Amino acid sequence: MSPSATSRQPLTEFLGGRTRAGDERSLLEVSDIVLRFEGVTAIDTVSFEVGPSELFAIIGPNGAGKTSIFNCLSGVYRPESGAITFAGESLIGRRPHAIAKLGIARTFQNIELFANLTVLDNLMLGRHQHIGYGPAAAMFYAGKARREESRHREVVERIIDFLDIENVRKAPVSMLPFGIQKRVELGRALAMAPRLLLLDEPVAGMNLEEREDMARFILDIKEELEIAIVLVEHDMGLVMDIADRVLAMDFGRQIAIGAPESIQQDREVIRAYLGEQHESRGGES
Repeated sequence: MSPSATSRQPLTEFLGGRTRAGDERSLLEVSDIVLRFEGVTAIDTVSFEVGPSELFAIIGPNGAGKTSIFNCLSGVYRPESGAITFAGESLIGRRPHAIAKLGIARTFQNIELFANLTVLDNLMLGRHQHIGYGPAAAMFYAGKARREESRHREVVERIIDFLDIENVRKAPVSMLPFGIQKRVELGRALAMAPRLLLLDEPVAGMNLEEREDMARFILDIKEELEIAIVLVEHDMGLVMDIADRVLAMDFGRQIAIGAPESIQQDREVIRAYLGEQHESRGGES
């Protein structure tokens, strides 16, 4: 069981979407982006926006362009045309580390942790972009360096508490169950103090209990920390339960966008994606 909201509250002193009063404009705006690879169109004129503290999901069959969108948002790919802005800043042409510094953190389908390091050390690595001193400063201003390191450690310890992984904080990641490793990866992304989280299939490979735990933590991040989330996920039950809005894609095209209820009833979505699962279950609803 995760800690109570009361015990988690201090984490908001260090993290959170930092939405300001009167600042209700879109946090992320994607306008008509196009991405091609050797003549193959991976993203075909896709547009959407994500508000502060919104949980926005992207769904579609394999090859629909979901991960390509994430790669454009995180600076791995550069769209051929279109615009992407985050908090008023253009992301086009920025490198991944520069985009991370703006306040965007990402998790991946495949876990990308340092297996031989402890949970604590992996999360501390998420604080690297907030470290304001180098080796020389640490040598000549040891007191300041220690105070800053202490503050980073406090942030990480509160994230560990938030994600209910205190009992494994000193364990090497390689020794942990898969579901806990995914939680550690989420914690490392939180350690970057993002305003926007990009979660790429966060429950892939998990059992039912692990999926339910992860869904709860994702909602807590949105509701308690007020961090916006863009979620790519194949688990339709999870998406429809927790997303505020959903973008459905097929062959790189945007085929529908709206509330989960409307997406579930959209004929083109049912044909392109939901229908595949429906038919594979023998017509069960």
